[in-house]
Amino acid sequence: MPIKIVVPELGESVVEATVARWLKREGDRVAVGEAVADLETDKVNLEVGAERTGVLVRIERKEGEDVRVGDVLGVIEEAPPQEPMRTPAEERAKATPVAKSLAQAYGVDLAQVPASGPGGRVTKEDILSSLERQKASRQAEIPATPAVTAGAGASQPVPAAKREGRDERVRMSRRRQTIARRLVEAQHTAAMLTTFNEIDMSAVMEIRRRGKESFQEQHGLSLGIMPFFVRAAIGALTRCPRLNAEVQGDEMVLKRYYDIGIAIAATEGLVVPVLRDADRMSFAEIEKAIDEYVRKAEEGALSLEDLRGGTFTITNGGVFGTLLSTPILNPPQVGILGLHKIEERPIARGGEIVIRPMMYVALSFDHRIVDGREASLFLGRVKELIEDPEALWLER
Repeated sequence: MPIKIVVPELGESVVEATVARWLKREGDRVAVGEAVADLETDKVNLEVGAERTGVLVRIERKEGEDVRVGDVLGVIEEAPPQEPMRTPAEERAKATPVAKSLAQAYGVDLAQVPASGPGGRVTKEDILSSLERQKASRQAEIPATPAVTAGAGASQPVPAAKREGRDERVRMSRRRQTIARRLVEAQHTAAMLTTFNEIDMSAVMEIRRRGKESFQEQHGLSLGIMPFFVRAAIGALTRCPRLNAEVQGDEMVLKRYYDIGIAIAATEGLVVPVLRDADRMSFAEIEKAIDEYVRKAEEGALSLEDLRGGTFTITNGGVFGTLLSTPILNPPQVGILGLHKIEERPIARGGEIVIRPMMYVALSFDHRIVDGREASLFLGRVKELIEDPEALWLER
């Protein structure tokens, strides 16, 4: 009896997806619950599993095609098992979703890649290392050729005819298309403005230095700077409530809760998982939640629930060495705090020049409901709380 493989419910407000790739080919045997295809939505990737054991006899929708909830992806013909089949858990254990996507994109044979992940899983880093080894091997095989010169040693440009075929066209993923569209929409629909300040990070760095070992022993992970800024942002939002709001028509919707989005640069594109009721979380809970989100983002395992909502966002370009930037709003939010690289700089203190670890911070805001005064007060309060971290405990 033929069994249809259909596009499942994709989550709240998500009705369309793209067939990212088929994990099985026509004629392959599949086990009940085994993943047969990956779907890419605007927010996350989803695996579609087989509802019965049998043979994939027909693929209806090809890779790259857009599909909607309920569309038929393929057909399975029920058949008795003829050979031992791997369970879905064993199938997924071969590689993380991100590693699978990279391997497919670059034509890497997963069976030839040494695995370093838990349970023998191939990770993104394993794929990248394999690609680097291949690149180094190819370069070693290319003999050196003398440069073509003209006149007094100037190199000649490559003729246009010889440059043909050196461009590569790569279709943007659905998520990248969505990111591009939302970033443009944010600038077209909001009256976006950015204001800046700088923060002396000395006190936070000292607390981290003194509490590093005990925090690691007690919670099993390092204490970063994000819990300080999450708590400081919430403290500032309580005094500047319009930054924790959104615009709906001619009304402002002020949020009386603090769901803080944390921007994470994943391989598939920027994602913003949410710390729900972050004002009720301890430093350890914030650090653990962010660490878990980073892991899930790298493995392509974030759920729609992880990304839903959010009242305010924090993004940290400093992890990539960025000294200063103007973050773009994450609609429908009206505020986003941008953190940057901590760099030792000379500053004036008490009539003397001293060297301190300084960070530039940026606040982009929607000028439709947030005035420059309120934005400046927000950054000023963040600065106060970070430079005097003991006050953070009074903000709970």
